[in-house]
Amino acid sequence: MEEITVHQLKEKKENRDAFFLLDVRETFEYYISKIDGSTVIPVDELLSRLDELEDKKDKEIIVMCRTGSRSAQAQKMLLNNGFKNVKNLKGGINQWAREIDNSLPLY
Repeated sequence: MEEITVHQLKEKKENRDAFFLLDVRETFEYYISKIDGSTVIPVDELLSRLDELEDKKDKEIIVMCRTGSRSAQAQKMLLNNGFKNVKNLKGGINQWAREIDNSLPLY
């Protein structure tokens, strides 16, 4: 399964590349720290909300969570349901906070 680093994601954002950033943490976690432009669908709700992502099936989706483990689970779910280009953000929001935006809290 493909992964993307926080530096690669930062470059994609700076270049305004087309991708969908899916945050699979719980909603309360999103309010602790977030990456602008992300959409929250908690991993436990993902399968029941796949219809919301139907128009993204052939687009690049980058999945993130706190550390990268829930997003890896979500990545597998998406790939198993016909999504073609899904990448896991290695290290999650905490890695982003460590290496890209240290104004965000680690939790």
